[in-house]
Amino acid sequence: MIRIFLIGFMGAGKTTLGRYLASELGVSFCDLDIFIEQRFRKSVSDIFAQHGEAGFREIERNMLHEVGEFEDVVIACGGSTPLFFDNMDYMLKQGSTIYLRATNETLIRRLKEARSKRPLIARKNDEELAVFVENEIKRREPGYLRSEYICEADYLESIEQIADAVKEVKRVLKIE
Repeated sequence: MIRIFLIGFMGAGKTTLGRYLASELGVSFCDLDIFIEQRFRKSVSDIFAQHGEAGFREIERNMLHEVGEFEDVVIACGGSTPLFFDNMDYMLKQGSTIYLRATNETLIRRLKEARSKRPLIARKNDEELAVFVENEIKRREPGYLRSEYICEADYLESIEQIADAVKEVKRVLKIE
């Protein structure tokens, strides 16, 4: 049975790597944010607006505990998922955890392109985004570093690099 949780900051490549990894392993892929959106028939942004961050985090925790029971799955978690409640302890107990670590520069570049889809950064200009990323990485990284494995995510830019990352994940998890 395979159950892999991918964690890391928004823009690190959790969904991108997760899809390829799941396909390569022949297992299901679950993006936690998309799972929440489908279940509630609302975007994460709308859930944030309606319930606030605290309400969203409670929903996220409940949905994590649901998908964390799935077998043969790769789960891409939201950037803050490991930092709330008992989420990280739960993931460590339920499966393998991999922190996709990227430099601030990589994250900022990637997030500039997807800013409008992310409620925490949607209204930030480039300078505010850079400060936000720097501050949030400092705050979040201790939680992320509780992960069993670290995958350097600056190199998830091409199909070849993603394929190499999948090979590395399979190697460290001893999966063939």
